[in-house]
Amino acid sequence: MPVGGRKQEPAAFEKEEAVVRSTISGREWELPGMWNRMFEPRVLSGYTSGGFAKISAQPGGESLEWCYGCGKCVPVCPVDMVGEYGPRKIHRKVQTGMDLFSSPDLWLCTTCANCLRVCPKQVNMIDIMPAAREVAVADGNVPNELQDVFEKSFRYGNALGENARRRHAWAKDAGVPVRVLANDPGPVDVLFYVEDYWSYHPRGKQAAQAFARVATVAGVDWAILGPEEKTLGDSQRLAGEKGLFEALMDDVTATLDRYEFARIVTPDPHGLNALRKEYPKRGHTYDVSHYTQLLAPLVDRLPLVNRIEKKVTFHDPCYLGRHNGEYEAPRRLLEAIPGLELVEMLRCRENGYCCGGGGGGMWLDGFTANHTSERLSERRVREAAETGADILAVCCPYEVSRFEDAAKSTGNEHLKVLDIIELLDEAMGGKDAVASLAASGEPVAR
Repeated sequence: MPVGGRKQEPAAFEKEEAVVRSTISGREWELPGMWNRMFEPRVLSGYTSGGFAKISAQPGGESLEWCYGCGKCVPVCPVDMVGEYGPRKIHRKVQTGMDLFSSPDLWLCTTCANCLRVCPKQVNMIDIMPAAREVAVADGNVPNELQDVFEKSFRYGNALGENARRRHAWAKDAGVPVRVLANDPGPVDVLFYVEDYWSYHPRGKQAAQAFARVATVAGVDWAILGPEEKTLGDSQRLAGEKGLFEALMDDVTATLDRYEFARIVTPDPHGLNALRKEYPKRGHTYDVSHYTQLLAPLVDRLPLVNRIEKKVTFHDPCYLGRHNGEYEAPRRLLEAIPGLELVEMLRCRENGYCCGGGGGGMWLDGFTANHTSERLSERRVREAAETGADILAVCCPYEVSRFEDAAKSTGNEHLKVLDIIELLDEAMGGKDAVASLAASGEPVAR
């Protein structure tokens, strides 16, 4: 109570022991004096700000120290669901002496942005992790799988280490003409930036061929770069190779400057993110959209004559959804397919679960296996199977192969993993029917 106009702290009378009796059960507990002291403010011994200072010295690393331990990030972190993670936990580890630059924790974040979505202090792992990884890369402290991808990207212009001359080989079996600007350099409305996995991966090439058929029937004026295309490099940047990203960007923009096009469309949300957010920071601005955003307004033009009597669930890509705000276009395409029933997973849209491929995670499954109980893709496939769906639909090139492998490893082989563009193609009758329709020149409106 106030004494002489000042508040006086109450005097503490501590007993060595006390007996507390419950007014409900009558049960008694003996409490020693040390039990009471557990509620007193405690100062963390050995605290040093050195770890935070080292991270904050890197552009983009400043916000880790803003964390005040509310813990909202932990239950939404996909890595924490299969391990021990989350910005709050990383903050605490750094606070108690962990060197993030040499810790395995540096490579586990997929930069999915779900933590940033709920963080009241805007602790931004999408900036923090690439900044810290850049230091580790410069020091040569990089997982072997990731270093291999960096070298392939630098040498071949793609993460898979494939020959650039084979980048458009998929087009031969598309069933419709595919214009390559190197051979036919006139103006075009849509420059379709295929990116690595639709260019080279066997399942990705099937999706690219399906897109060629669907876009042609929809009446889109489109073309590709073919052997001149290189990866846009966003995943490499997020994995810490900023210098490689900038070198790739210089090559990409020099190629783009040679052609006349109205807009760029890509199937890769990571490429979309690079062109929308990173390239403009360096003076290169384009009108960019994802292929689902291109086709959603045109879906009524497509002759979707085949019913697909299946139940489908959809996985929101982190870099299309949370990073770039698109949730409706993929669902509009799925809902337009006759017979298809869309059922949502518990974690969807803004709170969608990560496949594990972002931020360099696409190439780190071997590394992360030592630090998690299961792959994020396996956890997601289990969630998809729980809906009772027959099909897990995706619209990111990373996801078909990741989820197909996860379906096998979790015993969910009955769950078929398909890109949305493959479902549209199937609803139109597939390669032979679409090729015939495209060759006839008949109107395609339903």
